[in-house]
Amino acid sequence: MTMPTHSPDQPYGPPGMPGAPQAPVQPPRNGLGTTALVLGILGVIFAIIPVTFWLGGILGLLALIFGVIGSARAGKGLATNKGSAVTGLVLGALSIVVAIVWTIVIATAVKDVADELEKELGQKGGTKGGTTASATPGTDGGAPASEAPADKAPGELKFGETFTYEDGIKVTVSQPKAHKPDGFAVGHAKGNSAFQVTITIVNGSKKAIDVTGALPDAKDAEGADAEMVFDGGNATKPFEGKVLPGKQAKGDYTFSVPAAAAGSLQVEISPTILEHESAIWTGPTK
Repeated sequence: MTMPTHSPDQPYGPPGMPGAPQAPVQPPRNGLGTTALVLGILGVIFAIIPVTFWLGGILGLLALIFGVIGSARAGKGLATNKGSAVTGLVLGALSIVVAIVWTIVIATAVKDVADELEKELGQKGGTKGGTTASATPGTDGGAPASEAPADKAPGELKFGETFTYEDGIKVTVSQPKAHKPDGFAVGHAKGNSAFQVTITIVNGSKKAIDVTGALPDAKDAEGADAEMVFDGGNATKPFEGKVLPGKQAKGDYTFSVPAAAAGSLQVEISPTILEHESAIWTGPTK
């Protein structure tokens, strides 16, 4: 009896049966999801430290990007660690929010120190009502011969009005509008109402001005300080950098106030630190 011969190039059995060659299995592409999780954890750790919060913000942004891509891969069946990708995404967003909060806190602290220094210098120089008396060199006995530009702001403006300083810089605070912070909001208490204002600074002077420190303070209808709100969306988008002559900058700021004191709002801001007095806008909220 003759046995059938088998060629080495011919597979055993029909496809799908034992002995048939199988298509190679692609391993799951979990790298980005894992990377997002690691970067998110590191981002939160660095973001909560005052000295390294900026690094936490950068790591958080990378975690956010990798988390989105890793989650999309898992949704297509190319990865199996969607939980890690989503967790990294959330931690990345949290790192960014914390880094922004630290930026505002530090800038506010610098602004407060500058305001205190300005008050002390004003008291030593004999200032009144925001004007600074200066002695002109060469006058008899050093008596004040003229006053420096005061850039004195009025006591109160209505929302939507524009105040123009003597050097040409203009500041406008828009009418407050209701804003709904997202799930990542910081500074917004449950049950409070949130209102957003848009502040516009137009540089009508002859030199560039740094508006990074132009941070507003707000009070509710009962005169209590209102908390500034930060979230993963557009609650607060502060000023950054310098504004060239003839150009303008806009910043959005959201404040959280108790529902019982949400009838009106007071916003105070100075376009620069030390060089200008603060102007105040008040009015009802929408």
